[in-house]
Amino acid sequence: MGPFLFPLLMVAMLGFMIFSQRKQQKNRMEVLNQIQKGDEIITIGGLYGIVDEINEQKVVLDVDGVYLTFERSAIRGRVNQATAVATVVEEPVVEDTAVTEE
Repeated sequence: MGPFLFPLLMVAMLGFMIFSQRKQQKNRMEVLNQIQKGDEIITIGGLYGIVDEINEQKVVLDVDGVYLTFERSAIRGRVNQATAVATVVEEPVVEDTAVTEE
C-alpha cells in the first residue's frame, strides 16, 4: 500500500484543485452574465465605472464622463449596491417658537 499512497494523494489533490477552479469559474461567469447597462462595476485594475454598453466581448464604462472600452473579462464584479447608494440623512426642522413680549 505504501507505493500507491503517494500517487493516490497526488491524484486526489489534483482533482480537488480542478473542482474548485471550475466552481470559481462558474461563479465568475454568473456574475458577468448578470451585469447590465447602468450597473456600477469595478475592473481588475481597480477602476470604478458605470456600464454604458455591454456585449459578448466588450464593455463600455462611463467614468465621470469619459467612456472607456474594456474586454468583458477585465471586469472583477459589481460594486455592492448597499455601498453604492448614498445615504440620505434628514435633519430635523426646528421651528422658531420665540415668545414676544408686548
